[in-house]
Amino acid sequence: MNSNVLIESFAEFARSKNIDRPTMMSILEDVFRTMIRKKYTTDENFDVIINVDQGDLEIWRNREIVDDNSEDIWDFDKIPLAEARKIEADFEVGEEVAEDVKLEDFGRRAVLMARQTLIQRVKDLERDNLYQQYKDMVGEIITGEVYQVWSREALILDKEENELVLPKVEQIPKDRYRKGDTIRAVVHRVDVLNGTPKIILSRAAPAFLERLFELEVPEIYDGLITIKNIVREPGERAKVAVESYDDRIDPVGACVGMKGSRIHAVVRELENENIDVINYTDNLELYIARALSPAKLTSMKINEQTGRVSVFLKPDQVSLAIGRGGANIKLASRLVGMEIDVFRDAGDYEEDIALDEFRDEIEEWILNEFKKIGLDTGRAVLAVSKEDIVRRTELEEETVQDVFRIIRQEFEADEEQTEPTISDDAQ
Repeated sequence: MNSNVLIESFAEFARSKNIDRPTMMSILEDVFRTMIRKKYTTDENFDVIINVDQGDLEIWRNREIVDDNSEDIWDFDKIPLAEARKIEADFEVGEEVAEDVKLEDFGRRAVLMARQTLIQRVKDLERDNLYQQYKDMVGEIITGEVYQVWSREALILDKEENELVLPKVEQIPKDRYRKGDTIRAVVHRVDVLNGTPKIILSRAAPAFLERLFELEVPEIYDGLITIKNIVREPGERAKVAVESYDDRIDPVGACVGMKGSRIHAVVRELENENIDVINYTDNLELYIARALSPAKLTSMKINEQTGRVSVFLKPDQVSLAIGRGGANIKLASRLVGMEIDVFRDAGDYEEDIALDEFRDEIEEWILNEFKKIGLDTGRAVLAVSKEDIVRRTELEEETVQDVFRIIRQEFEADEEQTEPTISDDAQ
């Protein structure tokens, strides 16, 4: 392989990878100088001249002529007179010799190695450029095309056909993709595996919801409204705390839009995720009350030392505060950064059973664990998911399942007793 073919093939490959000319020249010179160092130990006295457009390569070895008996004849930049005169007969001591070194002089194996090195250097540069590009885009939304869907992840191609990954855990549970679908997601993080960047996308991260609000609400994009915090159960429910720096702007109204026009666009993108937008405030009590929306509280007790809040509600508001599967209270706790325990106002347990009534079947310490998180009646316990109770208490999953079974049996027994019966006399 001559120098013209090598340089032209490399230049074409580099251009296909969008490598700029200065970088291409730098890679070429570096690879050729590496070849020189392997053969001649040093490249200090070599000039490498490359013309990428013409495919030309010139390598010149510069040495000073010394007497044949000189002690300097072994220096890398010196050449004995006798050897110099083989190049040109009229050379004299003290003159400079510029010897043209051909690529073929390095041997076929070295040339093939140089070709592989050039290609590898471009691929390394391409990977580094991809890493730098997406490292600076973490938290930003991109649009891509679904190329392949597997059980644990989906492969997405961006507009430059770079491969991105959307793991199953970063998808909205209701998402269903087919090859060729166009999707939007946020760049979640960039990992490096064996030197290769792996770009991880997410549609489940709070940052995705935040970017969607920026796209739909100009006041957020312009900085007039700030998103203070976002918490999500992807595809189910989200709570967004917003604050306005302009008293004339209602931050909640601006985010919702006329007849919900702005927030509906966000909800559609998130597979009908229920989004609560609330006004942020430094008043902790008011902030907690807003976080538990749509439930209305009657009172609360805040223990900042333990990071727990006890809220009291009317019986008809308890289920609203807890939400389906405990989602509302879980998100509210995360939004305000404190554990919230829900209690009914004393004195009203109509159509419900106080937990104390189960003392014969459930140990006292287990009942106390439920009470610590505000679950003091049977229906209050059944309204929360088993997983959430295990997370918020010291109870094992098996123990929680037993409690659920006992409470359900009690309610079923009560329902059977209250069903109307026909007496023998009536028959």
